[in-house]
Amino acid sequence: MSSTGDPPDPIEGYVEGILKELGENPVRDGLLKTPHRVAKAMRFFTQGYEQNPAQILTGALFDVDYDEMVLVKDIDFYSQCEHHMVPFFGRIHVGYIPNGKVVGLSKIPRTVEIFARRLQVQERLTMEIAQTIEAVLQPKGVGVVVEAKHLCMMMRGVQKQNSFAITSSMRGSFESDSKTRAEFMELIRHQKESFA
Repeated sequence: MSSTGDPPDPIEGYVEGILKELGENPVRDGLLKTPHRVAKAMRFFTQGYEQNPAQILTGALFDVDYDEMVLVKDIDFYSQCEHHMVPFFGRIHVGYIPNGKVVGLSKIPRTVEIFARRLQVQERLTMEIAQTIEAVLQPKGVGVVVEAKHLCMMMRGVQKQNSFAITSSMRGSFESDSKTRAEFMELIRHQKESFA
């Protein structure tokens, strides 16, 4: 039983087994609560499986007579690589051209968060965000760019500390209209500014 009286999370037993396989003593003082902490952290890191991004977006749609680009940039995210279960993290930029509807601005970072809080690869994360926004908002176009550092490249394998990956998904006018795509890419290049 946990300190709350709830039965232990099944993940705790697996973590304890991993610690033993690594030659550690799971009952020593520093590791005594580690299986519980890891289980709790993993449930938090992967809570996106329990959330529906389309539902989040649908709940905040508004009719508008606006057809210029909407851009939410520099959305920080943290995810876990499904190949090694180590973090990758960075920034995501999302733009779309409305087609009679906009979504509450906070719902775009919420959508990013839902997909990031699953075991992922960066390429799929990029596409899932674009596909969901396209399916729910039915905009004239949508563009998503993800810039990320991967600890699986930094801590193991090639061990390159300064490398990062960029992926994009362009749909509708972002794919077919070079001016729209160029405007989007130029806007996301602008550095963060302080509004204080």
